[in-house]
Amino acid sequence: MTDRRTQLADNLARVEERISAACAAAGRQRDEVTLIVVTKTYPASDVRILAELGVRQVAENRDQDAAPKAAECSDLPLTWHFVGQLQTNKVRSVVNYAGLVHSIDRNRLVTALSAAAVKAGRAEQELGCLIQVALDAESGGRGERGGVAPDGVLELADVIAKAEGLRPAGLMTVAPLVGPYAGRPRAAFDRLMEISTHLRAAHPAANMVSAGMSADLEDAVAAGATHVRVGSAVLGVRPRLG
Repeated sequence: MTDRRTQLADNLARVEERISAACAAAGRQRDEVTLIVVTKTYPASDVRILAELGVRQVAENRDQDAAPKAAECSDLPLTWHFVGQLQTNKVRSVVNYAGLVHSIDRNRLVTALSAAAVKAGRAEQELGCLIQVALDAESGGRGERGGVAPDGVLELADVIAKAEGLRPAGLMTVAPLVGPYAGRPRAAFDRLMEISTHLRAAHPAANMVSAGMSADLEDAVAAGATHVRVGSAVLGVRPRLG
């Protein structure tokens, strides 16, 4: 355990250095960017070490892994983010531990989350919803890895704002593998910031911009992201699933 703690501490320090350097290069304050550590495939023991090291924001992408891990770590001062594609049959579980869901991309999911949030008594502590923007999607479509096309963002935000138990918190994207932004993460994140500006004009509190991962966090910080989602750079190369 001591070796693992040292490993995580060293990795976390290197990621911190990268974020700080990216903030300095962009003329931003370090506290403008929040690190979310993506703990998928790693055990609750790693989450506990990360909490000891000062991490407060953690993310998972599969409910079957997230729910038991969140329950095991319920005594820790953590905010759990759900960052994977979310099926409607999982929403009743997710609303019990997630503070924010980063993958909202359709009205049906909003309806299901709202009903589950109300049933779970979240009227006072609304579930933060980030709209996943697919920069590889055609008008009115969805992306290869989920997400709504840019021209569908405002309409979906309006639906979230009217849904009981939910609040529009901002936007999320993953640098696309296909389309005009493939291989151009900085351009992709710049486009996301433009969309965020329009969203905030209609919903001022929806000011989160979740973008950038281990390989491209510097591009996200340079573009103006408020949150970066980092997994392998902190926890190491993930074991194969299956």
